[in-house]
Amino acid sequence: MFRLFRFFGLFKLLKVIFLFLGKVIAYIQKYFKTFVLLLILLVIFYPKAENSNSRANIARLNLYGVITNSNLLLSQIDKLKKEKNIKGVLLVVNSPGGAVAPSVEIALAIKELNKIKPVVAYASGTMASGSYYSSIYSKEIIANPGALLGSIGVIFEGTDISGLLAKLGIKSQVLKRGTYKEAGTFRRAWNVQEKQELNKILDNTYKMFTEDVAKARGLNIKNAKNFANAHIFTAKGALKVGLIDKVGNMTLAKNELLRFAKIKYPKWQKESKTNTFFDKLSQKISSKVSLAFASSLTSIF
Repeated sequence: MFRLFRFFGLFKLLKVIFLFLGKVIAYIQKYFKTFVLLLILLVIFYPKAENSNSRANIARLNLYGVITNSNLLLSQIDKLKKEKNIKGVLLVVNSPGGAVAPSVEIALAIKELNKIKPVVAYASGTMASGSYYSSIYSKEIIANPGALLGSIGVIFEGTDISGLLAKLGIKSQVLKRGTYKEAGTFRRAWNVQEKQELNKILDNTYKMFTEDVAKARGLNIKNAKNFANAHIFTAKGALKVGLIDKVGNMTLAKNELLRFAKIKYPKWQKESKTNTFFDKLSQKISSKVSLAFASSLTSIF
């Protein structure tokens, strides 16, 4: 009889437990999205008991994907310039290039950083056009044996949709002041004057690009046709014309940085979880763009 009571008592207890668990599960299901959001925020912003980055003496910067905006990387560089405990920086690049202005901004920021602490640039996949420009002021440039580099050139693309507009019966009307105000328009073919004006921009930008590369890399500007001219190089080819210093893997790049920074016991700075997420996203985009770049072999500075 006693055993029977014990059995029913245990049964009632289990019933209560399962009812409670059922309510908890139902509550979680109802507010699942809220729980996920809170969990993500907790992981990102939860303060660690010990800030391991305070003891870090070496850091990594990532330049991934098409360069359209330099704000995030410039902010990271500015922070690294002020962190006295950081003695060296590894710039890991996998980018086909991008817009002129942000590429130049990054290059000049790396130049300033390299004056304070050594920066070694590592081409992990593609270091071309704007991303190569961004890397020229590093202490040393090392490339993965399978990397693609160079594409030192400038391109300006436009579309003439006048035929399509005519078929649709659409006519544009323009009032303007200034001969070249419509230079680059997509509504019609560019006239001779507009092409000449746009070519001035290309010539000046290309001149700046090649001269800066030659000066930063110690190359003769008279040989620009060999190292520039939008040539795309393998790592060995880039080494031959002087665009990089060494061919090797990530380990070599890290060891070279430790040598320049005179660090025997490296403690790498942990990357921000937010930055890591966006870097991974950019990496995925970059890999697809890089494949297109490799197949079409076009400069996209």
